Amino acid sequence: MTSPDTEAEHVEATNILYRDPALYDVVQSDSTSAGMCQTLIELHRPDARTLIDFGCGTGRDLEILAKHFECIGVDLQPGMVDHAHQARPELDIRTGDMRTVRLGQRMDVVTCMGNSLAYVHDNNEIDQVFATFAAHAQPGTLLVLCSPIAPITRTEPTTATVDTPRGRATVTIRHEWDLRTQINTMHRHWALPSGAEARDEIRRRVLFPRELERYAEGAGFKVLDMLDGTGEGLTGSTAYTVARYTRQ
Repeated sequence: MTSPDTEAEHVEATNILYRDPALYDVVQSDSTSAGMCQTLIELHRPDARTLIDFGCGTGRDLEILAKHFECIGVDLQPGMVDHAHQARPELDIRTGDMRTVRLGQRMDVVTCMGNSLAYVHDNNEIDQVFATFAAHAQPGTLLVLCSPIAPITRTEPTTATVDTPRGRATVTIRHEWDLRTQINTMHRHWALPSGAEARDEIRRRVLFPRELERYAEGAGFKVLDMLDGTGEGLTGSTAYTVARYTRQ
């Protein structure tokens, strides 16, 4: 297994948003993950009081959830955690590797959103992540994941504009799909307001629904639902998985 420091450096190097956490906050400001997560908790575990979020980034979603739950956030990247401490000093956010971290606390809800699980590519290391979820669970704990469950296979590039703290940027995105490894690679080319350019190469592991179910069950979680927010079943490339911890 790659060391946490090396892994954090690699992930940061592949994504401009991780190198610039303030930009990450702006780009992700329209995320609905926290609201969706809260809806699922109210549906499946309305009495929940405590929550731990693995891969919490800058704490943007955790800030919303902390209005309703006693929260802890964990993220691999020190730069993201440092920004979180500055931008949201009221939150309890810690640096840790979700493959190995053990906080010695069991929570009512365990979450892992923002495609964080997709950055773990190796089967054995995915097992380790689910073992971490279980180590912070107790009977009845709710697990809420947001991760890719189908590849983006279109090869034509798409272009969009992004408002940043320094002005408007243009980003062009192209996807590649490797079926053998189940890795979806997103290539992003940024034309920044300063006139500079930046390139990202973000590799995410797709776990198909039955795979997710198998990993969850192996760690003691019973899957309750998978949905993508459309109300029409699983039609998109990303979905929320909701599961309950069943072991004593």
